[in-house]
Amino acid sequence: MAEPLIRMQNIRKSYGRVQALEDANFHVNEREIVGLLGDNGAGKSTLIKVLSGAVPLTSGDIFIRGKKVSLRSTSDAIAQGIETIYQDSALVTQLSIARNLFLGREPIKPPRFLNRMDQDAMNTVARDLLKQVGISKNIPPTTPIGSLSGGERQAVAIARAMHFDSDLIILDEPTNNLGVAETQGVLSFVRSARDSGHSCIFIAHNIHHVFQVVDAHRIAPFAEDLHIADAG
Repeated sequence: MAEPLIRMQNIRKSYGRVQALEDANFHVNEREIVGLLGDNGAGKSTLIKVLSGAVPLTSGDIFIRGKKVSLRSTSDAIAQGIETIYQDSALVTQLSIARNLFLGREPIKPPRFLNRMDQDAMNTVARDLLKQVGISKNIPPTTPIGSLSGGERQAVAIARAMHFDSDLIILDEPTNNLGVAETQGVLSFVRSARDSGHSCIFIAHNIHHVFQVVDAHRIAPFAEDLHIADAG
């Protein structure tokens, strides 16, 4: 049997006397969309925070393609190919689409010691990604991202993760507060991410959205690694 992309084994996370996760087991296979389900307080958010490096685990092990890794920060997670997209997309609304796509990873013009951002390179990539995202309006990459709709901003955030070759894209409530058409656009783009070779974890309160895109789902709490069903 092939090694999963991500395997979390016997994960414990406590906040003082509060046990948020206890011996949790979880895995995601290559090119798989996994829906994460469970009641509030069941441990979904804590599991994702541990996997994204936002909070340290108390004990347990995390493996990526069979190799044990340490995720002590979000930078560690990103370096290991794990990108998390939160409800607010973690975008800076006042900055341009291009700047948001490269935020913290801006290309530098030569000579590098002058530390000048290569705006032309960012604009070129952003223009191509906008087409891939399916934003048909003639929007220049210099447009402030705050002028896009909620669904368009989510799509740009997913495109950013795909552009930087993230192996695992974690989507935390990506369809929250979106209209029907925008929701379908985001769900379609999640499928495109999977078809392009990325794995995804999809978290949503709307179970109908989950089952439209997932290949399998896991139910919190994660006392057993439940691979419940194939959504086809």
